[in-house]
Amino acid sequence: MQRQADQGRRYGKNLRTGLKRRRRQLPPMKMYDSLPPRLRQWLASARLPWCPASARKIWNRAGGARNPTAAVMRLNEIERAMLRRDAGVWSAKSWTEHSQRPAEP
Repeated sequence: MQRQADQGRRYGKNLRTGLKRRRRQLPPMKMYDSLPPRLRQWLASARLPWCPASARKIWNRAGGARNPTAAVMRLNEIERAMLRRDAGVWSAKSWTEHSQRPAEP
């Protein structure tokens, strides 16, 4: 019993889980620093916080190495879609419309 208590103190409560752990490939800042300069520039001016790994994945799928402009356009499209989706959730108009709908029979 004492051994379990010692493990809890040593590793912290968050680490007592049976779930599979996911290790990061690189520390977050090294991952950011390894991004292409044009992608880092886009991330610095993005409206939403982006994970460097997800931004790199989109960049690579959009052909950022061959066509950085197309990759930036794709990132902008995705960000606009995310902002539109989020605006629908939090806008006062959508909230009042939802609350004033008549109940369906």
